Amino acid sequence: MQDTEAVRKIIDQHNANLVKWYASGDIDKVAEVFAEDCWQMPPHAEPMVGREALRAGWKQATQWGKWDFTLQAQDVAVNGHIAVERGKYTLKFSAGPEAPPGLVSYEDKGNYVVFWRMESDKQWRIVWDAPVSDATPGIKLGSSRITSRLSRRRGMQSDGAAAQRGC
Repeated sequence: MQDTEAVRKIIDQHNANLVKWYASGDIDKVAEVFAEDCWQMPPHAEPMVGREALRAGWKQATQWGKWDFTLQAQDVAVNGHIAVERGKYTLKFSAGPEAPPGLVSYEDKGNYVVFWRMESDKQWRIVWDAPVSDATPGIKLGSSRITSRLSRRRGMQSDGAAAQRGC
């Protein structure tokens, strides 16, 4: 049985590191916090499935500009070798010169749920990462054209429902 407070401290440290590594573009370090069989499910986009897909997707995304996150765990529940974290996030994306045409700087905030698993090497890693944007339908964080372009760049189909909502 894992001590909830001890696991919470580990998750908080991972979150602090992730914030730093996303901002600096150190995606190899980001990827190591995720399990080989991870799913990262960003708002209005297809999921990135597997550590290598996540690594490739974020290496490309960090070429487009700076990603500044805050992550604040609100609650952590632990049962043996699994943990679930519920929290709040903010994101400020600052588009750089390598951003695809039409991709503009934006800000977002919302909630998230993360499923953690202690792996065979005794490291806690993210298995599922599900942020949920607080953005109200009709408020554009980016155009549907951008959402479609981002999905295609990741080699995925566009989320038609998100595009219809203007997200």
